[in-house]
Amino acid sequence: MFKQNKKTSLATGQPSSRSIKIKNLKKVSKKRNSMKELKVCSLFAGCGGLDLGFELAKNPEFKFKTIWANDFDSAACATYKKNFSHVEVIEGDIWEYDLKKMPDCDIILGGFPCQDFSLLRGDEKRKGIKVKRGLLYQKFVEAVKLKKPMAFVAENVKGLITANKGYAIKKIQEDFTKLGYHLAPPQVINFADYGVPQRRERVLIVGIREDLDGTFIFPEPTHKGKHISVKNALKDVEKVKYNNEHQNIKESTIDLLKKIPAGGNYKDIPELSTKNWMSLIYKRLHPDLPSPTIVANGGGGTWGYHHEEPRPLTNRERARIQTFPDNFIFEGSIAEVRKQLGNAVPPLGAKIIAESILEHLSEKLNEISELEPISVRIF
Repeated sequence: MFKQNKKTSLATGQPSSRSIKIKNLKKVSKKRNSMKELKVCSLFAGCGGLDLGFELAKNPEFKFKTIWANDFDSAACATYKKNFSHVEVIEGDIWEYDLKKMPDCDIILGGFPCQDFSLLRGDEKRKGIKVKRGLLYQKFVEAVKLKKPMAFVAENVKGLITANKGYAIKKIQEDFTKLGYHLAPPQVINFADYGVPQRRERVLIVGIREDLDGTFIFPEPTHKGKHISVKNALKDVEKVKYNNEHQNIKESTIDLLKKIPAGGNYKDIPELSTKNWMSLIYKRLHPDLPSPTIVANGGGGTWGYHHEEPRPLTNRERARIQTFPDNFIFEGSIAEVRKQLGNAVPPLGAKIIAESILEHLSEKLNEISELEPISVRIF
């Protein structure tokens, strides 16, 4: 069953090194009143991190505006509806949705499911495009074929590069290229190099329609060698009202965490040091470094742990690390919100990519006379 919603409130603002402040929105909206909008449709939208990044992108003449989004996860859709008032949200299985009903748009975004490409699953469980979930990228290809947007951006885990012994990424590239798009060589982006306080490596596939000339070139890193630290990212986070609940954990877990220094993990616990677990197990943040990757799922020991207090991170702390603004409110249980955050693209990282796409297309965009001025709301 598919659900639609258009009656919610947008909670965005302008970016700083740590967060995005809603108090600046009115001033910026006035400046953009005469700008032209590029319509965005979003597949596998989750809670909207990639879409928010595109809507925050700055350009003298153009602005991205999301008009349609889809996801299967109910809690993620509830969050999306909470924060994007202007978007038609379709909740349901994309396999069952007729993409001919998706509105025409200028760009298509999407992070197709990553579980079957993730290195965390190990090679035996990493089925890639041999299973139905791994083939969901085909719905992205179908949307591009039907709507012929000027550009598209697909995001996934870096394991996509090696899945199915390299065949998966080759096949995906071929399927998009056949539709008449120049593809930039898929690039593994470490978002810490683009101002996100997190070591998060993801593959981005960017396609530009052939008639718009040229292949997209990824922007140079803005923060390489000068990463934003956890300490800076989490400054005053305890003052944020929403999604800041502390999780109840066992006393035995607290005792284990007390044995681990900042930046350490289970290897610092004598009774666990001989285990061969992934490095994220009982991983504590280091205040002077970016956070390890915020993950969506996992049992005991995978929640990410505070550098000073022996406890898991709150979801608001995860949101800060993922560069969501403090006024972006997440819906769902603690576990459901954690999943949304772990699956999300950091908005401020996406913003830099979006700005580069606008710059790349700017000459052609000025030739498109049918674009209409944005109708701006003041919040």
